Amino acid sequence: MPAASSLARKIGFWSSTSIIIGSIIGSGVFMKPSSMAEQLGSPVWLTIVWVIAGLFSLFGSLVYAELGAMMPETGGIYVYFRKMFGDFAAFLYGWAAFSVINTAAVAAIAFVCADYANYFLHLPGFSEAVVKGYVWHIPFIGDLYPLQNFGVKMLAIALVVGLTFLNYVSVKAGSYLQVVSTVIKIAVIAALVFGIFFSGQGSLQNFVHADSPKHGGALLSGIIAAMTGAFFAYDGWINIASMAGEVKQPQKNIPKSLWLGVFVCIAVYVLVNQAYLYVLPVEKVAASGLVAADAIAVALGNTGGAIIAAMIVVCTFGALNGNVMATTRITYAMGKDKVFAAWTGREHPKFQTPGNALWLHGIWTCVFIISGSFDMLADMFVFITWIAYGLGAVGIFMLRKKMPDAERPYKIWGHPIITILFISFSAFYLITTIYNDINNYIHHQQPVINSLLGLLITALGLPFYFYYKSKYRKQKKISS
Repeated sequence: MPAASSLARKIGFWSSTSIIIGSIIGSGVFMKPSSMAEQLGSPVWLTIVWVIAGLFSLFGSLVYAELGAMMPETGGIYVYFRKMFGDFAAFLYGWAAFSVINTAAVAAIAFVCADYANYFLHLPGFSEAVVKGYVWHIPFIGDLYPLQNFGVKMLAIALVVGLTFLNYVSVKAGSYLQVVSTVIKIAVIAALVFGIFFSGQGSLQNFVHADSPKHGGALLSGIIAAMTGAFFAYDGWINIASMAGEVKQPQKNIPKSLWLGVFVCIAVYVLVNQAYLYVLPVEKVAASGLVAADAIAVALGNTGGAIIAAMIVVCTFGALNGNVMATTRITYAMGKDKVFAAWTGREHPKFQTPGNALWLHGIWTCVFIISGSFDMLADMFVFITWIAYGLGAVGIFMLRKKMPDAERPYKIWGHPIITILFISFSAFYLITTIYNDINNYIHHQQPVINSLLGLLITALGLPFYFYYKSKYRKQKKISS
């Protein structure tokens, strides 16, 4: 029997929605369009991929809206997996959430936030010779360079530590910061889109024309690779499920906030993508180091770099807070259930926050920041996340059979067709991602097989499962 959370329900509808929007809209819409355009070679397919990834993210959110309304408990997918598949699968997800999914996501966002703050700060770093001279080699996986972008990494660590402390001290403070940062974020992006569209410097022809569009197998490979970028940009909608035990009227507010939050993000991403294409042909989008800055430069002049750097800092800061705030709740729930270190399931006696879990996540996130790069971290956690999303959709069928009479305040729209589509797409995406990763590594197009590294770190949790299972079984025998 899972232990009940002692965390208070302090998060309302607008805070829930801002957590979703704030967690989703971060660096992805600024960082990923260039690589996606290069992978696809077509403005039409670039737009289609943003829409498809958004729709499947929405389908996923519908699955978890049913689960969140049915089981409004702190811990999210960990709680659902325990009901669906039992303790082993729940633990493995919880371990993956701690060791890869959530901490790598926070590390990637913090890295981007610090990288663009560096536009103004000019942080120090090591020479290329020093960076290449200190390598962490992982056999059969690839090489890591911990001294690369060292000044940026130190700022990223400072951001993680600062926001961890804020959420350690107060859930309300974290919620208020999330609402304010989300409002500012939407206003900033709206200014970007309207500024570009009303500049008169673009061409509608850019929405459909491409000099060298890809076809056949090259296009299919490009679509799968671009999907990873788009899914990174959309990721974060699941965060509210992890905090369900702290949401007011969760049966009503969780489904409503998921619908509204994900739909707003689809609209924002498609509009931003079209704004870029309006002033830049797809070939220039693909060649751009920072597409948003280049688009602003065409539309408004050469101040674009500073404007976009500031925008990215604002957007990623809000996403960073939303993810720091939400993701520790899974580790907290595991500690509460005594399937992980029990001290991670203790609340701070004064602040009523999952303080120990927050700091554990903060420390591991800092390790990721030191060891990784943005692309490696993003691709790794997206792959592992989508394994969990697909399994959760499979579990819907199991729960409806196992618990047919359970109260379901919200049921998935379009079930079972939407649910089967989501499962099928998840399986296709995962298989092709592993193939692409291995192929790119063999042809020296990426230094690490990101999907396999994520699976390796997840597998390292197996000894912990058997250790804690044995430990708490012995304690139970002694106490009885």
